[in-house]
Amino acid sequence: MNRTFVIGDIHGAFLSLQQCFERAGFDASADRLICLGDACDGWPDVAEVMETLSSLPHLVYILGNHDQWALEWIRTGNPSQAWLMQGGTACVNAYPEGMPEPHRQLLENARPFFLENDRLFVHGGFDPGTPLEEHDADMLAWDRELIQQAMELAGQNEDTRLTGFTEVYVGHTPTIRYGSDRPIKVGEIWLMDTGAGWTGPLSMMDIGTHEIFQGDSPSSLYPPSSGRLFI
Repeated sequence: MNRTFVIGDIHGAFLSLQQCFERAGFDASADRLICLGDACDGWPDVAEVMETLSSLPHLVYILGNHDQWALEWIRTGNPSQAWLMQGGTACVNAYPEGMPEPHRQLLENARPFFLENDRLFVHGGFDPGTPLEEHDADMLAWDRELIQQAMELAGQNEDTRLTGFTEVYVGHTPTIRYGSDRPIKVGEIWLMDTGAGWTGPLSMMDIGTHEIFQGDSPSSLYPPSSGRLFI
């Protein structure tokens, strides 16, 4: 492997994903991509995103809350109404004949978190006072408490640390909620979801250099969509 990149929530925005890869000079055969989850739902190119990710030889995929919803639909055939309102319709429409096995396996094999060299990658968050292995998948995919705590400390003390890890990368909570369309760093925590599921760009970072590469906001690349009603 050459470089390692981390990317925030893609939400079906294949055109933005392509731009990230092009602008980063991403080498699919040599570089590694750590996706923080929620590749599906939202924008219409869910199948294209899933096909691209499932073909990467050095992919690490983290389970997101939208991935959980999609898995529920795949396994039961019954989509949650909450999921459909939150972008799940785009996923259902992308697979009129059902999800291909490689795409399904991408979700089935998603990790609840990934820890390497004291860097933690997780979709939602976690309780720093509880060992990671004691968290359930729902907590790791849905938590926002960690980010709320981090943002409360933002600007108070740059040296403030909430966890025992060297770096923590999270998705799930869009930085556009806090007035930024770029990744936000608070202490050791990086917020990587810059709102591509809504009106923000898609962001990818080289974790070795912290250089950020962005695809345009999907709202400028796709026709207006009513697939998501609120954050």
